Amino acid sequence: MSLSLYFLRHGETTHSLTGGYCGELDPELTLSGLQMAQGFADAYQALHWAAVFTSPMKRTVATAQPICTALGVKPQLRDGLKEIFYGEWEDRTPEYVKTNYADNYVRWLTEPAWNPPTGGETAVQVASRASLVIAEIEKTYSTGNILVVSHKATIRIILCNLLGIDVGRYRDRIEMPVASVSLVKFDRHGPMLQRLGDRAHLPEQLRNRAGT
Repeated sequence: MSLSLYFLRHGETTHSLTGGYCGELDPELTLSGLQMAQGFADAYQALHWAAVFTSPMKRTVATAQPICTALGVKPQLRDGLKEIFYGEWEDRTPEYVKTNYADNYVRWLTEPAWNPPTGGETAVQVASRASLVIAEIEKTYSTGNILVVSHKATIRIILCNLLGIDVGRYRDRIEMPVASVSLVKFDRHGPMLQRLGDRAHLPEQLRNRAGT
């Protein structure tokens, strides 16, 4: 049996609806977001899980809660799984940032691996801290299914890092809708992406919500 990492992006928040930058901000899930979390639990609780790891933010903990309750386990919180920190752009729209931080915005769009949002984190920094969590999981669990509940940018950066894709291209190469599941299996050839941004576990009305 190989090690399988299931990456779950948190459910819907007001910021995922509006597109505002949200890293260290800590919004709650919307009602639809809570329903998304329950939808994941309903679909995946029958799978044998070895552990659940999650970012400590409210939106990720709330997303993990239904399946943890169903399994009778406690999530293991890791700061390394937090969302990228957007610095002065937190709670701002892309339109506002484009107008008021034009030079930094262009640099970030061009090469986010090394150019952070103003006062925020680079993709390389996120990859560094998140990789410590992945290494911990690989060391502790050689086989089994592990659930990792995290955030849009962080999951995309982790996947780039695992698959040998330049982390500076995480925004250009990978989509990650809210409440979507991505699966990476580890075997003798290393990590293999088997599922990306899957939302088949959600009811149709939740899959079709705009702004996700």
